[in-house]
Amino acid sequence: MDTKELLKKVRKIEIKTRRLSDHIFGGEYHSTFKGRGMTFSEVRQYQFGDDVRSIDWNVTARYNEPYVKVFEEERELTLMLMVDISGSELFGTVNQFKKAVITEISATLAFSALQNNDKVGMILFSDEVELFIPPKKGKSHVLRIIRELLEFKPHSKKTDLTEALKYLSNVMKKKAIVFILSDFMMDEYERTMKIVGNKHDVTGIRVYDPNEENIINLGMVQLEDAETGDVHVVNTQSKKVRNAYHAYYRDRVSYFKNTFTKSGAGILDCRVDESYVKKLLGYFKQRG
Repeated sequence: MDTKELLKKVRKIEIKTRRLSDHIFGGEYHSTFKGRGMTFSEVRQYQFGDDVRSIDWNVTARYNEPYVKVFEEERELTLMLMVDISGSELFGTVNQFKKAVITEISATLAFSALQNNDKVGMILFSDEVELFIPPKKGKSHVLRIIRELLEFKPHSKKTDLTEALKYLSNVMKKKAIVFILSDFMMDEYERTMKIVGNKHDVTGIRVYDPNEENIINLGMVQLEDAETGDVHVVNTQSKKVRNAYHAYYRDRVSYFKNTFTKSGAGILDCRVDESYVKKLLGYFKQRG
């Protein structure tokens, strides 16, 4: 992709997702993800109805009349996007690839954070952390995130969420809002997820293509594993083969939902041929 084409794509995504974040998600995002707590702002004279527990006794003694502490919500937050860029994200049979939907959702969330003056950072992962963009504020920073989502070429096609979660724990010492975007066709991340879920406000967004759920009966076909590159000849006429694949798929989905729920994290399913706007809004409203 040349620079001109890339900038055109970035601009297109910016226009679409910024409109969504400005008009729809800004307020919902703000009310869903509140600040880390209350921070001291100033003292003022006691007024009837004030909570006596907020009286500042030192200032009260100094002026011989009651003064209270005034607190403000500590609003600034950090949003971290963790994006799976393994080979399976390039699967697509309905309108667009999973990667394209993940990019749009990520951009919408990033612009929502920008509108609320929050920092945004990103981790792109396969079976290793491929790219880390430290959290920062500003429109040019969000545009850089979109550029990387569009253009970054991973070194590996495999997936390992555990490695990415460990990396997040090491680089993010303070509590962050974390969105993990993937098809979650992997397992063995339960232990690490529990640790991350205890520290951060995590949501897993599963982006999937409806045609991945089952193998269609097409007779003898060659199937290539998007993550390993291995090619297998598969008899899709066999009901046993189709049932085994469907069971494997459902196991991964169940593992994702159970693991995230047990870790106190939120879950969201987004089909590539459905509106992610409705899904995100519904999720924000339910949590707000």
